[in-house]
Amino acid sequence: MSASPLSSELLAALRCPESRQPLALADQATLDRLRRKTGDSSLENALVREDGARAYPVRDGFPLLLLDEAISLDSPE
Repeated sequence: MSASPLSSELLAALRCPESRQPLALADQATLDRLRRKTGDSSLENALVREDGARAYPVRDGFPLLLLDEAISLDSPE
């Protein structure tokens, strides 16, 4: 995984638009799982909700914090 284009200050301020839970950068295993689940091998990064139930893609350095963009992590791949 490449270095995050998101500053630590921005990461600390971001929240899930659905639950208001904090978000954190996906680790490599989670990012690989998201790529397999979505079939999107170009997914550069993602932000995962604190409870691990949803992830939001990061594209071109911008987090897409829209409910329509959320990827559920609850269901199997």
